[in-house]
Amino acid sequence: MVADVFFSDLRARSEAENKVARMRRLFAEAGFPQVIRERDLTAVKLHFGERGMDTFVSPVLVRAVVDRIREAGGRPFLTDTATLYSGSRSNAVDHLTTAILHGFDFSVAGAPVIIADGLRSTHFVEVPLQGKHFPRVLVAGDIAAADSMIVISHFKGHMLSGFGGTLKNLAMGCAPVAGKREEHLAKAMAAEAKCQGCGTCIPVCPAGALSLPGEKISVDRDRCIGCGECMTVCPEGALEFDWEVDLPPFIERMMEYALGAFQGKKGRVGFYNLLLSITPDCDCVPWSDAPIVPDIGILASTDPVAIDAASLDLVNSGIGLPRTLLRHGHDRGRDKFRGVWPHTDGQLQLACAEHLGLGTRRYRLVRLEGGEGC
Repeated sequence: MVADVFFSDLRARSEAENKVARMRRLFAEAGFPQVIRERDLTAVKLHFGERGMDTFVSPVLVRAVVDRIREAGGRPFLTDTATLYSGSRSNAVDHLTTAILHGFDFSVAGAPVIIADGLRSTHFVEVPLQGKHFPRVLVAGDIAAADSMIVISHFKGHMLSGFGGTLKNLAMGCAPVAGKREEHLAKAMAAEAKCQGCGTCIPVCPAGALSLPGEKISVDRDRCIGCGECMTVCPEGALEFDWEVDLPPFIERMMEYALGAFQGKKGRVGFYNLLLSITPDCDCVPWSDAPIVPDIGILASTDPVAIDAASLDLVNSGIGLPRTLLRHGHDRGRDKFRGVWPHTDGQLQLACAEHLGLGTRRYRLVRLEGGEGC
């Protein structure tokens, strides 16, 4: 089986070629009108971005998708779920406030915002699954209840999974806090030789698992929930997982959760990946680092594995890099995300997801010329 992945680059010399027009055309070309039935309650699954970062998907581009959903007969709502770590999106009140501050209100994005797992992330359903790790997974109640779904993902790096795209948006993004905790079973370890005793990590730990009894950090592994928040702020890299042991089962658990979010909606979901501002970190950190490659374009597909496979290949292809660099062999074909996070391997996501039947890594890249109506 080979899946079609539709790709639009970013060259624009007319109104018909702007990003809004490209989002609208990709919706049609990828077959998303057939995903949505008349009067569907259609979830638009987003990441609203942690407060302090600014590379989340623009609400102006989301509005183009919202309008297309209405044209197809659906009733769209924008949605996400609470975070496992402490931050500006750990409950629905703070999450809604952050979403609005980032421009996701009705006047801009054209649809209401519903935090799918409720006020304190207690609104979820159990989805039966015959997985290696889970007999069932937990899916946010209002995502499970939606008739159809369009998943819009900012493609970027991730400290644990290598990259974050469609599959991670399904897996982590559709799970309540209790589900995210099941996915993050790895425990942090302290590399005492690196620790300088600054204590920067202590206040960010949502579980209170870190302390500084002497000159070196101490991890209470019974309390640690494996969110990795401490690792993102440690200036010395003194906190880490046992990558060789912990990473493969983490990816397997995550992909089982992605399958659970997809259950009951096969043929009723469409996916966008935006390869813009491709930063090293997840949008969950409260900053936006410099992009690791130039902007590439926008992809759309009804296959969640194929769209991530195509996105990863495009990032690693050297597309968009100056010709002078490519002529000298800089970065072509290398894994850009492993260059940032050497212990990760994004291919694990793709292989595991394909094995579970989420989709195929074999794809045909269909390049679109121009924008809507061209």
